[in-house]
Amino acid sequence: YVKYGSFIPLSSLLNNKTVFCSALFHRKYFISVVVMKYQAVLAHRRMPAFRVVYNKHTLTLEDLSTLDDQNWLNDQVMNMYGELIMESAQHKVHFFNSFFHRQLMTKGYEGVKRWTRKVDLFSKALLLVPIHLEIHWCLVMADTASKRIHLYDSQGIVFKECNLNKVLLPVSLTLFIRVPLSQYCRCLALGKPLQFSQGDMPTVRKRIYRELCECKLQD
Repeated sequence: YVKYGSFIPLSSLLNNKTVFCSALFHRKYFISVVVMKYQAVLAHRRMPAFRVVYNKHTLTLEDLSTLDDQNWLNDQVMNMYGELIMESAQHKVHFFNSFFHRQLMTKGYEGVKRWTRKVDLFSKALLLVPIHLEIHWCLVMADTASKRIHLYDSQGIVFKECNLNKVLLPVSLTLFIRVPLSQYCRCLALGKPLQFSQGDMPTVRKRIYRELCECKLQD
């Protein structure tokens, strides 16, 4: 509970899936009794609220619950995972805070010009900009080497070019299935192929949950 905010260890679910599921099926009554026992203990003992604290980020169980089922990740989860991605990519990639786009749209360049004053963006191989469009997330990726901008969006929004500092850059569109946007960021930043399907999402979401709780990405 202290480590993952749950009585079920995610390591068991991820590393011993077959064994764990088999044991769960045959020992369902025993496991139920154990869980009820711990719940009874919690009812009479005050426990600190579950938190994941990492640098300037704090995640609660409510934040982590956005990884359940088909939910969209919230800003807190997205931003902490983005920082883990940057560190895992040895800072060759820059992940913009999810509030960057909102600030840019409402206050223009003046509202965000100091956001990256300590970052040399031109030294980065990729720039990842998550955008929350009310009912879903999309991702803008700028490839500094090819000078191309890639848009990953599940709603089919199409752009052919982008005006960046008065220079027209080609934009490619990639449609993605309803998966955690963080999975796309992870694969792009670490140079991993985008080889996953909707059926992989339960496992992917559990892995992201665990990585957030442990404050590091798995290999």
